Amino acid sequence: MSSPQKSRLSKRLLFPLEAVGALAAYGLFRILPIDAASALGAAILARIGPLLRLHRVARTNLERAFPDKARGEIDRILDGMWRNLGRTAGEFAHIRTLLREMDSRVEIVGAEHALKAMEDGGPAIYVSGHIANWELMPLAAAHVGLVIDAVYRAPDNPLIASLYDKRKPHPDATMFPKGSAGARGVMDALKRGRPLGLLIDQKMNDGIEARFFGRKAMTTPAFAQLARRFDCPIVPVRIERLEGARFRVTAFAGVTVARDGKSADDVAATVQSFNDLIESWIRERPEQWLWVHRRWPKDE
Repeated sequence: MSSPQKSRLSKRLLFPLEAVGALAAYGLFRILPIDAASALGAAILARIGPLLRLHRVARTNLERAFPDKARGEIDRILDGMWRNLGRTAGEFAHIRTLLREMDSRVEIVGAEHALKAMEDGGPAIYVSGHIANWELMPLAAAHVGLVIDAVYRAPDNPLIASLYDKRKPHPDATMFPKGSAGARGVMDALKRGRPLGLLIDQKMNDGIEARFFGRKAMTTPAFAQLARRFDCPIVPVRIERLEGARFRVTAFAGVTVARDGKSADDVAATVQSFNDLIESWIRERPEQWLWVHRRWPKDE
């Protein structure tokens, strides 16, 4: 049997099982109160996470990012990371709960910066990373009156695509899948003055080289390129988990892409400045970042 045939057979066998598991987990978390769902998710991943192959990826990333940390401290961060991911999974079933209970669960700081970026009627780009519960950026925006469109990676398994539809914070928000069709949709939305939310901290093989934790890291330049093209501000948004299912979302003053030289140089400088900013957030709360992602080349 050829490799493509094996792949198709694997998908036919595994995708339904994966979908049943994902939908069952979602259903379980959904019937629980949000605090219980968050705590249960933390307990499950704290037990299962260290058994996964991704645990080794996360440990390697942490050891490279923090070469001076002792093994015990790395272990503590890894445990916190799995607990944070488990909480995020449990809270995914409670998007509507988070929207309803925003005042009591989420401290929003700097809303004036988020709103000011849209004052002139043009578009604005809001950026963050996979920190704490990263689904909160569009939810907090909706709470203060901003309907942010977003870009997402469609699931490999089409049988769980329905779960992704539940991420929309507002019926007027648009979720653009990564790819050519999504890129065209983003361009059209920005031309119409829509706000766009992006997560910019994951590896992008066809991105540009920048430094992240002192190492080479291929990084998406799209947010800077779009901001330069549309002459619009980029608003950094930091998300922190404070305790359990309670958070702080901080919007900072919008920045514009410099036009001091060639476009590529201006974009590269902006990309590096945002890598530095996100790195500073991660250093403060390293257990809340997605260390399981293969962010750096193996030889770095």
